[in-house]
Order: sequence, then C-alpha cells, then structure tokens
Amino acid sequence: MKKDQLVPGRRSVLRIAACLGAAATAGLLVTERGGTPRGTASPRPAGGPQAVAGRPVKASAYRLQPMTAYSPPRLSRAMPPVRKRPFLKLSTEGRTMALTFDDGPDPQYTPEILSTLREYGVQATFFVCGEMAKDNRDLLREMADDGHAVGNHSWSHPLIPKLPPSRIRDELGRTSEVIEKTLGSAPLWYRAPFGAWNKHSFEIGAELGMEPLAWTVDTLDWTEPGTKVIVRRVLDGAGPGVVVLSHDAGGNRSQSVAALRSYLPDLLDAGYRLTVPRR
Repeated sequence: MKKDQLVPGRRSVLRIAACLGAAATAGLLVTERGGTPRGTASPRPAGGPQAVAGRPVKASAYRLQPMTAYSPPRLSRAMPPVRKRPFLKLSTEGRTMALTFDDGPDPQYTPEILSTLREYGVQATFFVCGEMAKDNRDLLREMADDGHAVGNHSWSHPLIPKLPPSRIRDELGRTSEVIEKTLGSAPLWYRAPFGAWNKHSFEIGAELGMEPLAWTVDTLDWTEPGTKVIVRRVLDGAGPGVVVLSHDAGGNRSQSVAALRSYLPDLLDAGYRLTVPRR
C-alpha cells in the first residue's frame, strides 16, 4: 500500500473531524454576529449599558463599551523635598552664573531688561509678584518665549514669617496659578520676599512643586546706589555657581537697567555662561 493511501477507517475519522470543525466554525461566526448556536449557553456580556440580564447582547454592541466608568487620573508633579534652607548658588561646574530679577514684571523696566538679555542671547530668572503678573501677562509670555525661567515671588510681597500658613498658601498659590494659566506650566522655583523664609513657606512651596532659591550676590540696586556701584558689586562677586539678585520693579529701576548693559558683556568676555537654575 502506498504511503499516501488512506484506509477506509481513517477516511471515516477524518470526515467526522471535518464535520465537527465546520460546525464549530459556524458556531463562532454566529456568535460574532450575535446569534447563539443551538444547544450552547448564551455568551456572557463583557459589560456596558446593553448587558441586560436574560437578554443576549450582540458582540458589536458591547465590545466597544468601557468595562467600567474608569478614566485615568490626572498626573501631578512630584513634590520636591521640604528644604530647611534655600539654595544659595547653582550646583554646576565651570564658569556658570545666574542672573535673577525680582518684583516684576513692570511695563516700564522689564521690557528694557528683556531687550538687553535678548541682544546678548542670555537667559535669566524672573521672580514675579502675582499682583504685577496678572496685569502684565504679555511680559510673562515674552519671558517664556525667550527661554527665561519664571519664578514665584508671592502675590503682594509681604513679610512671610508674619503670616499664618493659610495666608502663605494664598500668596504662593495665587501667583503660581497666574503663571500656570498664562504659560501653561506652574513655576518650579520661588523666592521669599526680603529673603525671609520660615518652616511653613518651605513646606507650602514644596507642596506646590517649587524649590526655594535665594542668592549669592545682592546688588542692593533697590537702594539706588548708582549704576557704577551696581556694576562693581556684580563683577566683584562673579564666580562659578553665583546667583545675582537684582530688581526690575518696585521703584525706579533705571540704574538696574543701565548696570545690566554694562556688566553683562564683561561677564561674557570673562568666559561666564549665564543660565537659569535646573532641577
């Protein structure tokens, strides 16, 4: 007998198997169309509004329905550690410094500072007050468009340690909200007015996703000591990781504007890279 010739018994077995397979296939196709093969139990619906007890549900009617009313949770930023003191300088290597400006944005002085920074291709950090930011959102957008960091400097520039926690939360929270609504993201850094921090400000700042940043060199430009004095303070205090404090609002800041135009090219010529703090 040839190897490929089947005996009658084997032919009968294969015919029966083929018939059973065809019947099973027909049953699966009917199930996909919503019918139920005779003699089999109704398929259990996967869920959805049409899954009514005692009524068969078409596959197409419930397979596209969600299993539950689940929706993915909104992700929030990770809370940074609660600091006991602010950062005073950048943790970077090389000749890197940071220029920071407080109290703005001011429609008279901030645009001039932004123009000078743009001219030299330098980024800085602006710690803004909420009551100033809400009326000058165009300047916030200009800061962000130029690659500057926008930080939180409270809403009304109060002395933080004299406030109850609820007021501190309000001062920082309202300002972060203005920044986030304007720029699409909340600030990552904050600075206490007058450099006056306390335990509650560190805790609330961390809850809002911000790190505290102070300064290394204070120009005291708010006292209006003269342009040359401001320039000398910046150049004398320059060094790797240094954070310079200046102001672009809160009074007459024409000396601060003029000083920036003087010391900025000197810093660049000395090989310093002016940047923003990184997390």
